[in-house]
Amino acid sequence: MTQPHPEHAAQRPEDHVIVLFGATGDLARRKLLPGLFHLAKAGLLPAQYRIVGSAPARFALTDEEFRSHAEQAVRSFGRAEPSGESWQEFARRLSFGAADLGDAQPLLDAVRAAERAIGAGARRICHLAVPPDAFAEVITMLGDLGLAEGTRVIVEKPFGTDLASARALNATVHTVFDESQVFRIDHFLGKESVDNILALRFANGLFEPIWNRDHISHVQIDVPESIGIEGRAGFFEETGTYRDMIVTHLFQVLGIVAMEAPTSLSAGPLRAERDKVFDSLRPVDPAHVVRGQYEGYRGEPGVDPDSQTETFVALRAEVENWRWAGVPFYLRSGKSMAQRRQTVSLHFHQPPLRMFPELAGADGHEQRGNSLVIDFDDPGWVTARFLAKRPGPAMRLAEEGMTFRYADSFEQQTGLEAYERLLLDAMLGDQSPFTPAAAIERLWEVSADLLAAPPPVQPYAPGSWGPAAVEELVAPHHWELPDGRPGY
Repeated sequence: MTQPHPEHAAQRPEDHVIVLFGATGDLARRKLLPGLFHLAKAGLLPAQYRIVGSAPARFALTDEEFRSHAEQAVRSFGRAEPSGESWQEFARRLSFGAADLGDAQPLLDAVRAAERAIGAGARRICHLAVPPDAFAEVITMLGDLGLAEGTRVIVEKPFGTDLASARALNATVHTVFDESQVFRIDHFLGKESVDNILALRFANGLFEPIWNRDHISHVQIDVPESIGIEGRAGFFEETGTYRDMIVTHLFQVLGIVAMEAPTSLSAGPLRAERDKVFDSLRPVDPAHVVRGQYEGYRGEPGVDPDSQTETFVALRAEVENWRWAGVPFYLRSGKSMAQRRQTVSLHFHQPPLRMFPELAGADGHEQRGNSLVIDFDDPGWVTARFLAKRPGPAMRLAEEGMTFRYADSFEQQTGLEAYERLLLDAMLGDQSPFTPAAAIERLWEVSADLLAAPPPVQPYAPGSWGPAAVEELVAPHHWELPDGRPGY
């Protein structure tokens, strides 16, 4: 039996039956099956566990076919080679049970067989790696099969498409599951580097006293993507970047950056402080939003030739509380952009006495000042950027930086990828990195004005940084994406 790394020795869950709905789909192939095998190799799955894959009957697999499917997934996308005793031990615990709303007996049989193999006392967790329009169907099915009692359920994003649909989905979930059983997943909240925002701020007296409106002029949360829609026109045309990225991911990161210190890092206090940030968010003003669409998007297979779906969004958000009043939060994300990045930049006020004329920008924009940049694209890094005197007889300034890199400082073998961490947390019953129903509804509530009257999309060239109007949105500041190199 694989033993856990000492770093994780106290975090092994109770015995579990893990049910993967959508087990033949892309998410299971790229993340869930490789992640579960890595957890098994790390000794972090329960001492006794079984994994039951499920999909509609038209995608049904035998147990052996599912094991072969899992082996190919791990070989293609996993961090560990599917070979040797560790793979054989993992593979023998895999089985498959097809399920349709009117005929789910094969799934029920597979789950009951897995429970008998483990013995009395096994917990059950279900991961809904299915399209959003299938969430309610699967939830209802679990209730009808008698598989809801004592079960934890992981629900993928996006959770609704607006306030009304989110409320309706929450109502459906709550007819079958108590809120304590529900884990609404956002893989950004499973990142080591997002956790490091909490550690950086609350564990260091160097940063916490200046983490407020008295010292910070503005905050940028920037998640550009270099890829396009990758053949997902059906999903993307119905969703767009705002629903896919801003509501689901970037607002969550904003909540981590802006929250007050929780009394502890357990789920209740941590979620309560994050939720207070969402309660303080002002409704998104469409006048402070730039929507874009990359040139060529309408020619993608399956895209409406007259589509108004945005592939890019930049916006100004405001948190109305004592700490952040008057500090704009600028959020940006888009497809087919110049780089793939995931950063938070906190920009500090310039000194009130400007002895250095070069700090004043001739174009009316502020020049780059001091900032703290957090890259949360795992493994991530943190850079403190400051101005220093250039060598020479004149008092001329140059920007420099001090950088901490996770990859240079810690053993990466002990780290978990986001989905691995979240799967483990869900089995342990830790809801701290998952979003409760009220918070989901609040984020759709602050989005209502924008969704009702979105500004028109503006074209931008693939490989660029979005429409030109984004610079006007952040003026007198600049969009900045430092890469962690000194002097950038």
